[in-house]
Amino acid sequence: MKLVIIEGIGKKETVEKYLGSGYKVFATKGHVRDLPTKTLAVNVKKDFEPKYVIMDDKKEVVEQLKSAVSKADEVLLATDPDREGEAISWHVANILGIPADSPVRIEFNEISKKAVQNALKHPRAIDINLVDAQQARRVLDRLVGYKLSPVLCKKIQNKLSAGRVQSVTLRLVVEREREILNFKPEEYWPFFSVLENQSKVTVKAALSSRGKQKFKIPNEQVLKEVISELDGKEYEVTNVKRSVTKSKPPAPFITSTMQQDAQNKLGMSSKQTSSTAQTLYEGIDLPGEGKVALVTYIRTDSTRVADDAVREARAFISAKFGEKFIPAKPNVYKSKKGAQDAHEAIRPISLERTPESIKDSVNKYQYKLYKLIYDRFMASQMSEATYNSLAVDIAAGNYGFKVNGKSPLFAGYTAVYNMYTENKDEDESSDKLPNFEVGEKLGFKEYKYEQKFTKPPARFTEASLVKMMDEEGIGRPATYTPTVTLLSARNYIEPEGKYLKPTQLGMDVTDMLVKYFPEIMDVKFTADMEKRLDEIEDGGVIWQRVVGDFYNGFEEKISSALGDSFSLKAPDQKTDVACPTCGTLMVVKSGRFGKFLACPNYPKCRTTLPYDEETGKPATPQSSAPAQETDVKCSKCGRTMVLKQGKFGPFLACPGYPECKNIVNIESKDDGKPDIPSAPCPKCGKPMKKIVSRGSAFYGCTGYPECRFTANAPLAEGKCPECGSPLLIRSYKDGTYHVCSSKTCKYKTKAEA
Repeated sequence: MKLVIIEGIGKKETVEKYLGSGYKVFATKGHVRDLPTKTLAVNVKKDFEPKYVIMDDKKEVVEQLKSAVSKADEVLLATDPDREGEAISWHVANILGIPADSPVRIEFNEISKKAVQNALKHPRAIDINLVDAQQARRVLDRLVGYKLSPVLCKKIQNKLSAGRVQSVTLRLVVEREREILNFKPEEYWPFFSVLENQSKVTVKAALSSRGKQKFKIPNEQVLKEVISELDGKEYEVTNVKRSVTKSKPPAPFITSTMQQDAQNKLGMSSKQTSSTAQTLYEGIDLPGEGKVALVTYIRTDSTRVADDAVREARAFISAKFGEKFIPAKPNVYKSKKGAQDAHEAIRPISLERTPESIKDSVNKYQYKLYKLIYDRFMASQMSEATYNSLAVDIAAGNYGFKVNGKSPLFAGYTAVYNMYTENKDEDESSDKLPNFEVGEKLGFKEYKYEQKFTKPPARFTEASLVKMMDEEGIGRPATYTPTVTLLSARNYIEPEGKYLKPTQLGMDVTDMLVKYFPEIMDVKFTADMEKRLDEIEDGGVIWQRVVGDFYNGFEEKISSALGDSFSLKAPDQKTDVACPTCGTLMVVKSGRFGKFLACPNYPKCRTTLPYDEETGKPATPQSSAPAQETDVKCSKCGRTMVLKQGKFGPFLACPGYPECKNIVNIESKDDGKPDIPSAPCPKCGKPMKKIVSRGSAFYGCTGYPECRFTANAPLAEGKCPECGSPLLIRSYKDGTYHVCSSKTCKYKTKAEA
C-alpha cells in the first residue's frame, strides 16, 4: 500500500478516487510543525536558526500519521503546489525521517484524474529553495511580531500585536481615512446644451472648452456668464470622427481579481469567497459521481494557462459560438512582475461541466462563484469585442462641446462576460448617435446643469483593499484574506456598511509604528522584501542573509523605542482603595478580562483585586469562599483536589499550586433550559449531545475527539436549501424556527409542529 499525504481533509475523498486501488490518503489538516507560540524560537545569534516543534493540536495527528506510515510500502507527499505546501511536505519529511533528496514530492494544480495520474509519474525531491523562501517569511514575521508587539503594549495598551504585512496594510487603511478627513471639496457645474439635428433627433452635448482651452464651470457666477455668452449663438459641427474601437477580454482570474469581482458582482466577502473557492477546488458531491473538483488551485498570482486547457477552451468556444469567437492566436496574458508562475490562473477544470449542469447539486454561493470563474475563463480565450464609435466636436461662439457614443459591432467575449462598468463619463450622452456632417447646423433646445462638489476617495472595501495589496506587492495570495480578517479581529479596523474604517486604536498603532519603525511600515520596503523572498525561491540567495540584512540595526531601534518616555497610554485611574498588602492607594487598570485594581508599587507589590465599575470598589470574588475537599485525585501529582468557584462556575483545582497547576472544569448538568433532541452530526453521522459548561450550553458530537463538530443549538434534519450549511433549531417568542448555522446566510423558516 502507498500512502499519499495531503493538507486539506476536504479533498481527501476527491484525491482518493483518482489514485485507484493500492493507495491510501492521509490529510495533515494544514501545518503539523511550527515555531512555538510562547517564545521567540529564533536564535538570532546562531544564524537565525528556527526551533520547530510539533503543534499542540497536531500531536494526535502526527501519531496517526506515523502509524499509517508504518503500514505503508511507500510515502508520497502531495501538499498544495506553493511555498506553504512545500514547507509542509518538508516538515512532514523531517518528522518521518525521509531523506531530503528522496523523490517523494508530487504536485497537481487541479484535482482531476489526468492531473493526479500525471503527478504520480513525476515524483521529485522536495524543492529546498521553496522551503527556504517560506522559512525566511516565517522567521521575518516572527521577529517583527514578537519584537514590535511589546512596544505597542508598553506605549498604548496591553494585548496588542504588530505584523510585517498586517501593520503595513493597516497603514493603507489609516492613510486613506486621513485623506478623506482632510479632503476639501471643490465646487463645479457640469453643463450641457440639448441640441437637435434637421431630422429632429435630440443629443446632449457636454461643454468641454472655452477659447480652445479645456474648461469647467467652477461656480454659479461663472455659470451665469457662460449662459449669457451662449444665448443666441449658433451651434455648428466642426469635426466628426468615426472609428471602430476594440475591447480586449480580461485575463483569467488570479486570487485578488477573483475576490474583487466576487464582491463587486456577487456581494460576497473575501472570507466567504475564499471558503467557497476552497470547496470548489477540493470537490463537490455530484449525483452518481461522488466528490468532483470543479476548479484549479485557487491561491495564485499567475495568469498562465496550460496549453492543453487553451486548446480545449478554443475547441469548446468554436463549437458553441463559432469560429469568429476565437482569436487567430490564443490569448496570452502577462503576469505581474514577481508572480509565482509555478501554477496556473484560476479556471474550471473542464468547460464541458457548465454551471447549469451542477446548479442543483451546489448551494447558491458555490453556483454563483463557479459561474463567475467559468465565464471569466471562457471570455479570456475569446475574441475582442468591437464597436462603431463616433466622436463629434461642436462649436458655439467661443465655446466647444463634445458628443461621444458607440454601438456594438461584434460581441466577442462580451457574449459570455460583461465587465463590471463604472459610471459613464459626464460628457458621454448616448450609446447610439445620429449621423453628423461637418458644417451641419444644430438647433438649440435647452441648457442642463447642476451644482456638484468633488468627492473624497472612497474608503477601502475588502475587495479594493485586496486589490491595493496586490498592486503594491504586499503579501501573497494566501495571505490576503487572513490579513484583512486579523486586522478586524484585533479591533484595528471595523466595517461601516461595505467599507472598512480604522478605529482610534488602529490609528494609534499605526502612528506609533511609523514613529519608531518607518522603514518596516514603508509600503515599498515591504514590497521589496517580497521580491527578496522570490529571489530565495529562484535559488542563489541564502535565506539567512535576507533575514540578516533586515535584522541589522533592528534591536537598536527596539531598545530606543522602549527606552524613551513617549506614550499614548491613558493614565491610571486613582482610587481611594488601600492595597491590603502595602497600604498604597490602588489604581484601576485594564486587562484581558476587563478592568481590575492593581497596586502601583508593581513589581515590588503584585497585589490585584477584582473591580466593580458600578460602585468603584473591589468586587466580591466568587473564589473567596473556602475551598471544599473532594475525593478526586489529581491526575498529575496524586493530591486530593478541592472544589473552587471561578468566573465561569465551579472547577476542581490541585491544592499543590503553584508546583502543580492542574485544574478540571466541571460540566453542570442543567442550564435551566429544556432539552431539545438534536439531529445527528452532519460530518460523521454520530449522535449529538448537549454539554453545559461555564454556565452555557452547546451541542457536541459524541465521536469526539475523532470528530470535533459542535453547534450552539440543537440541529434540525437536513441542510440549508440556500447554502448547504447545517440547520439549527431556535426558539423565539412567536414559535420555533429552523435557522441556517452560517453567519452569512439569512435563511430562516418556521418549524413544523
